[in-house]
Amino acid sequence: MAFKEKVNTALSECLLEKPSIFLIDLIVTDAFKVIVNLDGDNGVALQDCIDVSRYIDANLDREEQDYSLEVASVGVGSPLKLIRQYKRNIGRTLIVKTESEVIEAELVDANDDFVILSWEAREPKKIGKGKETVQKELKLSYGNIKEAIVTVTF
Repeated sequence: MAFKEKVNTALSECLLEKPSIFLIDLIVTDAFKVIVNLDGDNGVALQDCIDVSRYIDANLDREEQDYSLEVASVGVGSPLKLIRQYKRNIGRTLIVKTESEVIEAELVDANDDFVILSWEAREPKKIGKGKETVQKELKLSYGNIKEAIVTVTF
């Protein structure tokens, strides 16, 4: 069994014991540096990262293959990659890049097929001069999203 497969097997077994934690990225470099990025339905605690790291370490043999291991939670500015992450962030503001535009909007809903975004925009009045604020809403399939990042407001 290849080294990456062994890491993936150990990681999968560990995550079965922590159903609220899920894998975002697993990278194994040519120099055998293992990088695991996690997210969770309720966030990822430091103890979760420690537990996953220890589980992987306990199930791999450093005598067979020397490696370095880094387990972390995804950062605040990391793009959303999984539908589960979109569902977790309903009600928050996202910056969404599509093929043709960049939208900063509230994530109103997310299901297995698409997201619904809502935002206010200034548009020319239909009658007369000047602009008016209008409420916009967009139903966007995941395939049309190039990148989505949660914005943090203080």
